[in-house]
Parts: sequence; structure tokens; C-alpha cells
Amino acid sequence: MEASPRLNILVLNAISASGLSRLPAERYRVGKDITDPAAVLVRSADMHKMVIPASVRAIGRAGAGTNNIPLAAMSERGVPVFNAPGANANAVKELVLAGLLMAARNITPALAFVGGLKADTPELDKAIEDGKKSFAGFELAGHTLGIVGLGKIGCLVADAAIKLGMQVLGYDPDITVDAAWSLPSQVKRAASVNEVLRSAHFVTLHVPLVEATRHLVNDANIGLMREGAVLLNFSREGVVSDVAMLEALASGRLAYYVCDFPGAATLGHPRIVALPHLGASTREAEENCAIMVVDQLRDYLEHGHVANAVNFPSVSMERESRFRIAIANSNVPNMLGQISTTMAKAGLNIHNMVNKSRGPMAYTLVDIDSPVGDSVLGSLADIQGVLSVRYLPQA
Repeated sequence: MEASPRLNILVLNAISASGLSRLPAERYRVGKDITDPAAVLVRSADMHKMVIPASVRAIGRAGAGTNNIPLAAMSERGVPVFNAPGANANAVKELVLAGLLMAARNITPALAFVGGLKADTPELDKAIEDGKKSFAGFELAGHTLGIVGLGKIGCLVADAAIKLGMQVLGYDPDITVDAAWSLPSQVKRAASVNEVLRSAHFVTLHVPLVEATRHLVNDANIGLMREGAVLLNFSREGVVSDVAMLEALASGRLAYYVCDFPGAATLGHPRIVALPHLGASTREAEENCAIMVVDQLRDYLEHGHVANAVNFPSVSMERESRFRIAIANSNVPNMLGQISTTMAKAGLNIHNMVNKSRGPMAYTLVDIDSPVGDSVLGSLADIQGVLSVRYLPQA
């Protein structure tokens, strides 16, 4: 249904040029001051606070988390929200390894100690030797790492930990087939989060922040952790209860809390290593995320294909006709019947069709043997339960 072959793309944050270059200038107009955008590219900007134009047909998040995007409102409008799962996985994995080492070797307080020394300190060498005794740590090899969430990041962390000589215990009730294939055979499967907390010297969290994972680690289960355990959170701030975590640090249950989300509760605590959201902050990760999400966005805008949308089913269909219609609708009975009937009444022959659903959302691609007029598109849009209709003809 686009009025022009050249589509407007609004960019809310700095997006890697490697990704933006995949939007050819003859087909796309890209910028920060775009009006009537067909799509939005975003990293961390809070879209909950903005008025999202009615022209928007898709949103691409150059990263994994989508908490900054109003998903429910977009779903009601039939707008898919794409992300880039796994594109930053190696960057996060390396930061998790850094966090493990910082905690095991007491690197943060050791750095603070050295930073407080003066060049003119009497007997500086002796002061250093005496001071280092307070920072003796231990090696990772032989210790158990518990991983909650065995997606791309969790699998990479497991593999790296095993290569460091650690024992690995993993838990993920929703593990995908691809993740299961990627998981090293040495990983022992846990039956619950509590089993991981109870059994591991280190626990690292790699889950999205949804209602089911909010305060996944809390005052009811943090006490199960071994005395002097280390908790790492590179997922989202709300996955761990700050109150429970601070109490565990005060009691000695936790030796360290390592996270990527500084906040009022974590600043200045001697046993908290809080990083300024560095998980995906590498040149390589930013490029990978941008390339992945731009390719998905373009494939959707041009062909109607859906891959890695957090609120839509994955749908792909090889083109067998120049004339294609993409329809997003509520997942309720008789939608396909109404869509087919509307096309038949207009004298249109359906060449090929695919329909998939995901929770309350359904999505249909239809290839037609002849051009489709605006009146038919309007009739489709008027069907109760249809959320959006797009006409995607090829030259």
C-alpha cells in the first residue's frame, strides 16, 4: 500500500553505517528528521514516550532487548517489531568472562587499592606487597558455573567456561532446537532455577525481562546460593531483586554481584561490579546488529517476510507472482475464509498462500495472479480482526 517506491526510514539512534548502507538510496530515504516513516530503526531510544506515526509499518531494534518499544500497541496496529538475537552474543560472552575473572581475582578492589597509592609513598614496593594479600582470589577451573537461559549467549558462555576448565550447569525451560544443538554435551541440565542457585559457585543470567522473569532471583531463593557465591546479570536490571541482592551481599551469602546496569542501589558498593551497559558495545556487535535488523526490515518491507520479530510469527514464501498482499490479523476463527472470499468476489485468483500464527497474532502472505486494486485492499482492511494490509507488487 506504499504510495511511493521510495520509502522513508526514521533513525532514532546512531546505527552502524554497515547496516544503513544496505538500504539503497534509490529505494529508501534514511535520516533522523524523516516525516511519515514507513519504518523506524532504533537502539536504546525510549519509544514509549514518542508518538509513533500511523505511517509506520515496522520497527527494527538493532539489538536484542525490546523493552524500550511499546510492543502491545504495535501489535494492535499490526506492526512487527524486529530485533537481532545473537548478533551481539560474542560481545556479551566476552564481557561475562571478564566479569567472572573480575570477581574471582578481586580485580575491582585491587585496582582501587593501586589507584590510591602515591608515587612518593615510603617503601612503595613493600606497601604493594603487603596490600596484595587482601586481594587473593581463586582460579575458575574446577568451579561450577550455573547458566540460566541457554540461548545464543548462554551457549557461547557455556562453551567458553568449559574450555576454562569449569563445570557447567544449565537451565532453560524454553530451549530451542537450534540452541540445544549448539549446547556443549558437557553441560549438565538442571531442573529449575533453584537447582542452579543451590549448586553453582557462579550464576549468570541470560533471559529476557518479561513478567515471568521479573525478580527471577529474589528474597525467596537467593538464600539457596552457596556462601560466597557470585551472581552475574547481563540480561536486564529487573531480573534480580535489588533488595534481595543487597541483603545477600551484606550477609556474605554473595561475594560479588556483577551487572551491566548501574543504578541508585548499586553505585559505590564495594562488592558490586556495575558496568555502564557495555554488553553490546563493541564495533563488531554494533555492525552485526545493524546488518541483521536492516536486512530483516528490508525483506519485510519489500517482500512481506518476517524473521526475528518478537510479536509476529516467522513467515517466508518464495515469490511465484509479481502481485503479493501481506495481511496481519488477530488470531481468531474464519479469518482465512473471509480473506479468500473477499479476493474471490473481486475476481482474484490466489496463486499461493501461507498463514502462520503466534499467540494472538496471525500473519498471511498471498500471491495473486493479477494486479490488486485499492478497493479490494480497502475491503480486506475492513474485515473485523484485520490489523494491517500491505500491497507488495514487483516491477
